[in-house]
Amino acid sequence: MAHSHDHAHAHGATNRTRLWVAIAIIGAFLLVQVVGGILSGSLALLADAGHMASDLIGLVVALVAAVVAARPATDRQTYGYRRAEVLGALVNGVILVVVAVTVGVSAIGRLITGAEGEAHEVQGVPMLVVAVLGLLANVAAMLVLRGGAKDSINLRGAYLEVMGDLIGSAFVIVAAIVIVTTGFDAADPIASIAIAVLIVPRAVTLLRDVMHVLFESAPADTDVAEIREHLLGTAGVVAVHDVHVWQITSGSPVFSAHVEVESSVFESGGTGALLDELGGCLADHFDVAHSTFQLEPAGRAGREQPQHP
Repeated sequence: MAHSHDHAHAHGATNRTRLWVAIAIIGAFLLVQVVGGILSGSLALLADAGHMASDLIGLVVALVAAVVAARPATDRQTYGYRRAEVLGALVNGVILVVVAVTVGVSAIGRLITGAEGEAHEVQGVPMLVVAVLGLLANVAAMLVLRGGAKDSINLRGAYLEVMGDLIGSAFVIVAAIVIVTTGFDAADPIASIAIAVLIVPRAVTLLRDVMHVLFESAPADTDVAEIREHLLGTAGVVAVHDVHVWQITSGSPVFSAHVEVESSVFESGGTGALLDELGGCLADHFDVAHSTFQLEPAGRAGREQPQHP
C-alpha cells in the first residue's frame, strides 16, 4: 500500500509539472497573439487569442484541481475538495460562451460593414506568422500534456482544450494565406465565425457535464439497472433498493444502496465477507471505488419511508 501511495503521489507531482509547463507555453504565446492581433488588425487572431485565454484558464483550473484534490478529507469536508474542479469547469464553460458570442457578433459586424464598402484592412503576413507560431505553441503544449492524458481525466480535459485551440490556429492560418494570396480580407471574419462555431459545442458539452455533477446525476456510462442485477447475483442477496449513484467530480463515482440479505448471513457472521464481495463487484466491474452498503434482513424495505427504487 505504501508503494502504491508513493507511486500515486509521484504521478500526481509529474502531472502538476506538466500543467505548469503547458501554462507557461500558452500564457507566453497568448501575449504574442494579442499583440499580433492588434498590430495586424486581425479579428481571427484576437478570436483565437480569446480561445487560447479560455484554454489557459482551463489549464489553471486543472492545476488548481490537481493541487486541491491532493488535500485530505476533513470532518467538515468529508469528501475532500475535489468538487473545486467542477466549479472551475463551470467558470470555464461560461467564459467559453462569452468568448464565442463576442467573437461571432464582432465577425458578423465586420462582414456587414465590408459588404457596405467599409472594408477593414488586415495585414496578412503578420497574421500568418503569429498564427503559425500559435499552432507550434499548441503542438508543444499537447506534447507536454499527452503523457498524463491517458491516466488523468483532469489532464485529459486540459489536453482536449489545447487540441481545440490548435484547430482554431489552423483556421487562422488558412484565412491568412487567403488574405496574402488574394487580398480577400473577409476571410478574417469568416475564420472568426468558424472559431466561434468551434467553441460553442465544447462549451455546451462542458456545461452539460458540470450540471450533471452538480445535480448529482448518475454518470453517463453507468447503468444502474445493470449494477443492481450484479448485486442481486451475489450469494445471500435477496433484494436491492434505495440505490444512489452520483459523482463527486468527473471520474469519481460514488455508490450507496440498501441490500436485503438472507437471515443465514447474519447468523453465520458472514456480513463482513459479503460487504467485501459487494464492494469488489462495484470496483472490478463498474470502476466504482467508493461504495457504501447497508445490509438489512429480508423484507425490511416495506418498513422504510420514503422508499426509492
